[in-house]
Amino acid sequence: LRPSTNKSATGEIQPFYCSRVFTYSPGDRFACTVMNYADPNGKVPLVKIVIKGHNAWRGEHPIAKGAYNLDYIADEAYEVTPLHQGFAAVANRFPGTGLNAWEVNVMQDVTGKAFPLFSLVEGQTYVDYDLIYIYNDMLFNGSKNVDGRAFDKPENRPTNLQIPLVRQQ
Repeated sequence: LRPSTNKSATGEIQPFYCSRVFTYSPGDRFACTVMNYADPNGKVPLVKIVIKGHNAWRGEHPIAKGAYNLDYIADEAYEVTPLHQGFAAVANRFPGTGLNAWEVNVMQDVTGKAFPLFSLVEGQTYVDYDLIYIYNDMLFNGSKNVDGRAFDKPENRPTNLQIPLVRQQ
């Protein structure tokens, strides 16, 4: 459960129900698979997002000794696969340059393309300005901003840690 930029008719921030799997590889490479769900129990999948690229370490972060500013640079892939007709229908209301019509179970790579639904701009590489802290095989990333702002600018980098992901061998 994470805050999002989506708001209800009354202005309340709507939750973003998701699961995430991070893989880190030599050469400061990463892959992150995000599954977004319509419900808090993860029974109705909406979209699968696979982001691949490089990490750039930007120095220590003051939240904890051993925490670092880390940029996730999506310069290899930003793959989006609708898993629900409702998501595909919404995505088709916001057409992007160089993209086909969205269909359920059909992946499109939006790397460097305009995809307004995700605020991606043509010709730009998406960067997630995050923080990272590892403690006893637990990975803490930055906690989403309570107002739902994405980590799409250095000034939006998180200032708190979220619940950790546990390392799987």
